[in-house]
Amino acid sequence: MRWLLALFCLSFMTVSQASTADPLDGRLIEKVLVIKSAHQLQLINDGKPFKSYRISLGRQPRGAKLMEGDKRTPEGLYWLDWRKTSDRFNLSMHISYPNITDAARARREGVEPGGMIMIHGTPDTEDNPEHFFHTLDWTDGCIAMRNIDMREVWNLVPDGTMIEIRP
Repeated sequence: MRWLLALFCLSFMTVSQASTADPLDGRLIEKVLVIKSAHQLQLINDGKPFKSYRISLGRQPRGAKLMEGDKRTPEGLYWLDWRKTSDRFNLSMHISYPNITDAARARREGVEPGGMIMIHGTPDTEDNPEHFFHTLDWTDGCIAMRNIDMREVWNLVPDGTMIEIRP
């Protein structure tokens, strides 16, 4: 009878370990792709989308960010260079905006390019429940996601990962 119990326990351990296995088998996400027109953030692995998420953008979602305060989300190639926790937005990952092209354009036009563009979670308070924000473009130029999705991206995407933001 004891051997039957031991066999059951071993088989349960094997099944539970298989269900918690790393879906990437130790490989890193090679790129984050944002497609603004589709309100979609994709994690790219081996050149193919591994996972996709619904996102919210700046209040002026069309067009590239031109200057500080324009409520637009940038477009171009950047890096996710650091991260932090936030009382207001749960988790956040910094996008290296402005890049050299953005900074040169802003300098030519005599405007400030802005900064502190992040991928972040969503407020979730009694006055502002998370579901209010999920289908709106409400940020000042950042990329917002549901908190559960942001936690997943936080765990899968290391600092130093490239992010491409397309129109």
